[in-house]
Amino acid sequence: MTDIEDRTARRLERTILELLGRRRPGATICPSDAARAVYEGDGDGWRALMEPARAAARRLVAAGEVEITQAGRPVEPAEARGPIRIRRVL
Repeated sequence: MTDIEDRTARRLERTILELLGRRRPGATICPSDAARAVYEGDGDGWRALMEPARAAARRLVAAGEVEITQAGRPVEPAEARGPIRIRRVL
C-alpha cells in the first residue's frame, strides 16, 4: 500500500466512525456515505473509493469497532455479497 493509499484508508476508517457517531445507536451507514465524505472533487469520482471504504469497514470489524450487516443482520465480512451497511457494535 502506498503512503497515499494508507492515508486514504485511515481517513475512511475515521470517517466511518465519525458518521456513525452522529447517528443514533443501532443506526447504519452505507460505505458510499464514507466514500462521498472523503472524496475531494466533483462528480462521481467517489465511486473509486467504494472498495477502499468496504475494506476500511472490514478492518474496523476486525478491531471490534463496527459490524457489517445485510438485511439488518450482522454478517461475516468474508461472506458479504452485494450491498452492505455498517453499524457500531451493539
